[in-house]
Amino acid sequence: MEKLIVEGGRKLSGEINVHGAKNAVLPILAATILNGRENVLTNCPRLKDVEIMLKILTSIGCKVKQEGNVITLDSSNINSTKIPEKLAAEMRSSIIFVGPMLARFGKVSISYPGGCVMVLAHKI
Repeated sequence: MEKLIVEGGRKLSGEINVHGAKNAVLPILAATILNGRENVLTNCPRLKDVEIMLKILTSIGCKVKQEGNVITLDSSNINSTKIPEKLAAEMRSSIIFVGPMLARFGKVSISYPGGCVMVLAHKI
């Protein structure tokens, strides 16, 4: 479908159920680092990459609880800016932690999936 044309003078209303998608939830999980509070994500797919992201978040100090397709994540007690090499190497998208970690803490240490370590820091 190239475009959607809505005609008529009537107000649109209703609900749709959108299925969770890995490419949507992975950046959202990384972004939960930014606010330093509790976040509740619903309709999250149960996939290996999501599981690895949650392990990474747990390893840096986040509290994670998963019940079905609902993930509750508290990022208020993050105590590390080092993403474990073993976990980062398991998926290419682990690089999306760089932005939120730099924005909140000013530094991050993360390896590329190939195992090369990079340390990033910026002044706030």
